[in-house]
Amino acid sequence: MYIAQAAHGQWEVLHDRRPIEAVMSDASTPAALRSRLAAVRDARDFASQQLGLPDNKSYRSFADLKRTFVVWNVVATPEFSVEPVRWCFPIAGCVAYRGYFAEKHAQAFGARLHKRGFDVVVDGVPAYSTLGRFADPVLNTMLIYGDRELAAIIFHELAHQLIYVADDSEFNEAFAVTVEETGLERWLGFTGRKEELIEYRAERSRDFAFNTLFTDRRAQLARLYAAKIPAEAMRERKREQFEALAQDIRDLERRQGRSSGYEEWILAGLNNAHLASVATYFDCVPGFERLLAQEDGDLPRFYAAVRALAREPHAQRHRELCAPSAQGN
Repeated sequence: MYIAQAAHGQWEVLHDRRPIEAVMSDASTPAALRSRLAAVRDARDFASQQLGLPDNKSYRSFADLKRTFVVWNVVATPEFSVEPVRWCFPIAGCVAYRGYFAEKHAQAFGARLHKRGFDVVVDGVPAYSTLGRFADPVLNTMLIYGDRELAAIIFHELAHQLIYVADDSEFNEAFAVTVEETGLERWLGFTGRKEELIEYRAERSRDFAFNTLFTDRRAQLARLYAAKIPAEAMRERKREQFEALAQDIRDLERRQGRSSGYEEWILAGLNNAHLASVATYFDCVPGFERLLAQEDGDLPRFYAAVRALAREPHAQRHRELCAPSAQGN
């Protein structure tokens, strides 16, 4: 059942794609879409020419899936653990999420896991990478964002095609986030958008503050779950920890004078799966940023260093990149 829906969903994505140039030259294409695709084309060229990302047919076509998200990811953890459940697949290896091309299937699977006692979160995803197996198209689900965010998505997904380590979601996603953020800074500078670059750097700093709240709370909960106390007492202390996290988020929102984007999670009830979702993408980013700085911002040298790390045992590369002690070096 799962493999069948995945195969059908991938077929649908590939079947609906059209070359971007053909879409742009089509007289029936709305002017707004034509403008967005022109921005995509420019960012895509920059990705290969200036960032050293794969120069192939990915993100040179467009597909309108006529829905809000391309897939919905299910993330789950045991009730008293901050470590995500991992699912294994032939190409991607074992990953910290399970994707569905229909929201109802993702919600149904999440509900079954919740009934079994797992903490669960189901979130829509605007894009994903087939790791170069297919020519991934730009999707309408990506166009709900501004040109800046759209370029970032393209850089992120192409980074997965460049370097991907089976069975290590945290390494893969943090590497892609690092390439995405570095690439976007360089893209904004290359295109002369100085004010946007200043704004983006401030935005990154604000986002980092929220990520830190999740990281710190995850560490506290990991220590709690390692303690040998009765389940009911553990459950009560867990509830208190998540109430405190929700309050921390709201307090930081007030200090920053802006929404964090986490309101939906707070209203649904924060849980371990939310912490795991954030950790998968961001916990190892400081280590990758440090590595990039060590290579003087030279992307080819950085990629070579990342490939060398990818050949190391899982535990060793995580000690070097992702442990708090490594991030403080």
